[in-house]
Amino acid sequence: MSKLTKTEEDSDTQYTIVDPSNTYIDPSVELGKGCVIEPFSFIKGKTKIGDNTRIGPNSYLENMIVGSNCKIFYSVCIDSTLEKDVQIGPYSRVRDNSFISDGVYIGNYAEIKNSNIREKSIISHFTYIGDATIGANVNIGAGAVTCNYDGESKHHTFIGDNCFIGSGTMLIAPLNIGAKSITGAGSVVTMNVEENITVVGNPARKLK
Repeated sequence: MSKLTKTEEDSDTQYTIVDPSNTYIDPSVELGKGCVIEPFSFIKGKTKIGDNTRIGPNSYLENMIVGSNCKIFYSVCIDSTLEKDVQIGPYSRVRDNSFISDGVYIGNYAEIKNSNIREKSIISHFTYIGDATIGANVNIGAGAVTCNYDGESKHHTFIGDNCFIGSGTMLIAPLNIGAKSITGAGSVVTMNVEENITVVGNPARKLK
């Protein structure tokens, strides 16, 4: 790992290292035009960062593909792909072959593990998404968890497009939530949910 000693700018590559003496970037890393790397950021391995993306401060990236116009701050991202216009942080983690599509917002204290998050979905606060496929335009409320481990095996959660997952919802995998469905705050969902219905309670039941 190399410690940068100067900002690099030439005719082919134009990016900004705000504080080169406190920024660490491996020689294998590729930075796009217009990138800004804030202090105390570590970028390692086969990471490739698209144009006009801002990393840091205090962020760690390793073996990442990051699209254009993304923002990652005070966060850790490893072995995953972000498409364009993704925002992550502060204090969140993306890992283990996750794929984050265009325009996704991942807020503070969230963890995404081995999951596929489709376009313009929102995962705001204190949330764990593990071994999941989440559709487009889904809102995941604060404190929601995909309960993917039963003590012996990991299981997958599928959430369809345009769903609203209420705060504190526990999704007990394996599980399939149909498109346009809603879970009430604090629901414990143990069975598949059909499209376009609302479930509430523990265990969650269809709202009459």
